[in-house]
Amino acid sequence: CTVLQNDWGTAPACAFEADGCMVIMLPGPPLECEPLLRTDRHVMELHAPEIVRTVRAIRDHLGAKRAVIALKKHYEGAMAALSAAEDGSNRVMLLERQGRVGRKLLATGNGRCNLTNLGADASRYHGAAPEFVKPALERFGVQRTLDYFRALGLLTVAEADGKVYPLSDQASSVLDVLRFAVELRGVTVVPSCDVIEVKKKARGYEAVSATGEKYFGDKLIVCCGGCAGKRLGGVKSGYFLLGQLGHSCTALYPCLTQIETDPTWVKALKGVRADCHVALRRGGRVIQETAGELQFTEFGVSGPVAFELSRAASTGGEGLTLVLDLFRDYPAEALAAFLRERRERFPQLPAEELFSGSLQSRLGKTVLKRAGIAMAEPLGSVGDARIDDLCKLVKAFPLNVTGVKGFDNAQVTVGGVSVSEFRADTLESRIAPGVFAAGEVLDIDGDCGGFNLQWAWSSGYVAGKLGKGGEDA
Repeated sequence: CTVLQNDWGTAPACAFEADGCMVIMLPGPPLECEPLLRTDRHVMELHAPEIVRTVRAIRDHLGAKRAVIALKKHYEGAMAALSAAEDGSNRVMLLERQGRVGRKLLATGNGRCNLTNLGADASRYHGAAPEFVKPALERFGVQRTLDYFRALGLLTVAEADGKVYPLSDQASSVLDVLRFAVELRGVTVVPSCDVIEVKKKARGYEAVSATGEKYFGDKLIVCCGGCAGKRLGGVKSGYFLLGQLGHSCTALYPCLTQIETDPTWVKALKGVRADCHVALRRGGRVIQETAGELQFTEFGVSGPVAFELSRAASTGGEGLTLVLDLFRDYPAEALAAFLRERRERFPQLPAEELFSGSLQSRLGKTVLKRAGIAMAEPLGSVGDARIDDLCKLVKAFPLNVTGVKGFDNAQVTVGGVSVSEFRADTLESRIAPGVFAAGEVLDIDGDCGGFNLQWAWSSGYVAGKLGKGGEDA
């Protein structure tokens, strides 16, 4: 509420609403604007009783609209605000922690924004209760998400593996249509607003920023995301804020990130890419396996395969090993026959050329070095037994896991606020009625490939309906 004094002499007090704020004009000499706390009590205590009737009249007018605060640090916050704004009885305020909206969205998919995946269903999600995602995905699934964005003006294209990207191949296109929609729907955006406290009031909730501003909402939607990607705004505030209202949080781990290994054999391979099958093992047991592109780094491995295995590597504890099959399309017998034939055809070639034409040069030489074969040794002198040993090594090239890159490098957080404390159909808190949560702040994470963004859209949309469970589905 902002109170101004004017120089209209005996002109009566008047009030109006501007940009979501109550403005009261009082008779008297002109003074500087005096911002007040947004409560009737302060207006009545600090100003003449003659304005009380005006204040109450404004409150009666605004009371016809429900105040909704969305705490946003992630993309699901924009979706939640848009969803809430579809109901004309809501006045929606989006409190954005960062000065620049959407930094993390711009970084997704290497700047392309893999905004969903055609194969998104509950089987692609994880957490203590992954089935929690079903109602939201059924209500606002992939096709409805694509239709929604198309209505905002975004054209998309799906790749063979189901990943969906903007036709422009630019993440900024997704951010642009969301930003335009937020403006068009009349959502009030407050940038650089770092909310550090939420309080239950007699009616609704109060959010307090780090600089002392206070915001009231009849309903509160927490879309603060997780602590992954700290350089792009990932923080733990969502967990703390919901904790202030009585919610509990699981252990947190970085996910969709690079895997660290013993550097002995990878350091020299920095930047080398390989198409391979990779199994994450503990002893003789396979924890998880996948296939695709792997990139070696000075500290371990990266790329799509590493990201896919990073959840299990992050949460699996010690004693894990990555086992790489560098010739995944060739059985061991066929590979051995190929190498023997090469040896017979080129017996005078140095051994360092054995894998020329089949493996990247540095990778082939690293395999030979690990097998104890001298680079200058003639191929003709490499016997069948050593050929068989080489085949075993390239079909099961082991790298001992030492950990994963931390939250600074991660794209997603494993863990979050317990979903047992929320209703799956509306995402409303069972502990604090009128509070909703969406996205990564909850104990839900998806596979690599657009699944986490789909959860952001689905959960944000459902949370924004403020308890209207499926009525518009």
